[in-house]
Amino acid sequence: MAMTLINRAISRTETVGAFRLSLNLLRNFSAAPASENPSSDSSKPKRRKKKNLIEVAQFLPNWGIGYHMAKAHWNGISYEITKINLYKDGRHGKAWGIVHKDGLRAAEAPKKISGVHKRCWKYIPNLSKTAPATTSAHVQAA
Repeated sequence: MAMTLINRAISRTETVGAFRLSLNLLRNFSAAPASENPSSDSSKPKRRKKKNLIEVAQFLPNWGIGYHMAKAHWNGISYEITKINLYKDGRHGKAWGIVHKDGLRAAEAPKKISGVHKRCWKYIPNLSKTAPATTSAHVQAA
C-alpha cells in the first residue's frame, strides 16, 4: 500500500514537471519580450516629496522664528515667522507671521498663516532673519 502511494506521488510530480517544461517552451517561443519585473520603471527617477512649513522650519534655528518663508508659487510675497505651535507629532501645527511684499512689511500685526500643511513651502535665504531695529542716531547717542 505504501508503495502505491509513493508511485502516485512520483507520477504526479513528473506530470507537473512536464507541464512546467511545456509552459517554459511556449514562453521561449513567444513573440513578446520577457520582462524581469514589469512593475518597476528604473528609467524614471523618484520624485521627492515637497515640505510643509513646519518641516522647512524645523531645520532653522529656533524653529524658523524671525526667518522668511513663502509658498513656491508666490512671487515677491513672504511671511516672517513670529510664532509656531507644534502638534505632538512635530510635523504639523499652526504658524503666525508678518506679511512681506517685495521685501517690505505689508502689515504690522502678525496674522495666522493659512495653508501651513500644504507641501509647497520654501525658505527665503536672501531675506534672512531680521535683527532688532537699531537706528544710527540711537547708536551714536549711546
